[in-house]
Amino acid sequence: MKKIIVPIDFSEHSEYALQSAALLAKRHNAELLALHMLNMESDRLTDSSIEQNEQMMFFLQLAQQKFKSFLDKDYLKGIKVTPIVKHFRVFSEISKVAEEHHADLIIMGSHGASGLSEVFVGSNTEKVVRNSNTPVLVVKQKPSRLNFDTVIFASDFNEEAVSAYQKAIKLFDAFGSKVHLLNVNVPGQSFRSSAELENRLANFLKKAEGNLDKINTINYVADYTVEKGILNYSNLVGANLIAIPTHGRKGLAHLFSGSISEDIANHATLPVMTFKI
Repeated sequence: MKKIIVPIDFSEHSEYALQSAALLAKRHNAELLALHMLNMESDRLTDSSIEQNEQMMFFLQLAQQKFKSFLDKDYLKGIKVTPIVKHFRVFSEISKVAEEHHADLIIMGSHGASGLSEVFVGSNTEKVVRNSNTPVLVVKQKPSRLNFDTVIFASDFNEEAVSAYQKAIKLFDAFGSKVHLLNVNVPGQSFRSSAELENRLANFLKKAEGNLDKINTINYVADYTVEKGILNYSNLVGANLIAIPTHGRKGLAHLFSGSISEDIANHATLPVMTFKI
């Protein structure tokens, strides 16, 4: 891991992301790209009058000063930090900057508080997830150690998730993580028998790994929703990260449905990493 991007909006949760990025950067000797989006109206960006140009320069300098102060943190000492200020089109720009700089990871803070799906749905974070070909790590609280010793990769293991799986395994190998492959079987139209699941997973591993060496390491759980199954299994094995493949167009919303109880929702404080299909 060489480069990590952290979008900064000066909020408490973006500082959680910055602290998380600092921990990973020190561990992997990576550079941090701290990205602030100067969210100006589109008409200001197209207005070329002297007055508007002066206003833009003023706001840009103000943002740069605030940015410099925000990045003056003890936990960033010894880390190469490159501040980047961009204009408007916030969410598409983050993905664009990540690709331009060949970033390995985007880390974002989220205030989602009522379950795994609400970390993303309707939030700025989901918009980044939808647009980003770079893996996105979402954190909801101040990190302590941020060790990804035990990771759950949850998927339905269809063929289109192969590339996301391969990206995830490559990254987690670099982290030295133990990865639990998880399939959640739920009632209804998506329910599959044991034989159907085994056949699907065998086909998946043949395409993703070229062999069936991991066929006996995939974990099957049955639950009322995919979300409950993931969160309950995460708690069971003591996971410290949940990894999920996601469609760029649909985002994560289609993976989760139904309400969840408050005690289950509390476990959604785990960091979540997404890999675009």
